[in-house]
Amino acid sequence: MSLLGGSEPEFDDAGEFVPEHVPEPGEFLADHDVLAGDEHVAVHRRARDAFEEHGVYDATFGYNLARLNLDPRHTDAGFRYAEEGDDPATLRAEFTPTTAFCPQAEPLAVGAFRALDAVDDHGYDLVRVRVDPSLNGSAAVNDRLERLESGDAAPAVGDRADALDDGSGSGPTSPF
Repeated sequence: MSLLGGSEPEFDDAGEFVPEHVPEPGEFLADHDVLAGDEHVAVHRRARDAFEEHGVYDATFGYNLARLNLDPRHTDAGFRYAEEGDDPATLRAEFTPTTAFCPQAEPLAVGAFRALDAVDDHGYDLVRVRVDPSLNGSAAVNDRLERLESGDAAPAVGDRADALDDGSGSGPTSPF
């Protein structure tokens, strides 16, 4: 049974690449070496493990965000990957949300970046994550992701060393 009612769809097998069920590579991956087939599957498996380890879940569907690539209901949503053209040690990941107004797109993209950046077993020296321009407000989200990548972003409210602790125990708790 699905969280939204009805029956659960038959997801693609995690070990196969189904080009018809993943988004087309967008502009962030243009002019880079887009991964497909076994290469895509290998990177996506590591992404799934990183998302599991760091709790990157889609609250609407109730599953690990990497599973979106395997969901036949959303064939234009999910992740595509590329190795940077002039630096194959850099992985580019582009997230296409299910709708242009997805309210979770920014926290999911930031969570995906932080999870991938936190693990070492993906085989890349640097990971870059962006959202597809089809998302309303994608420029602002991508600016934030670029600042996070470069280390220039302000920490999350709960991470600030200078935040006052009034002892109330209330306040922001989002890791994003």
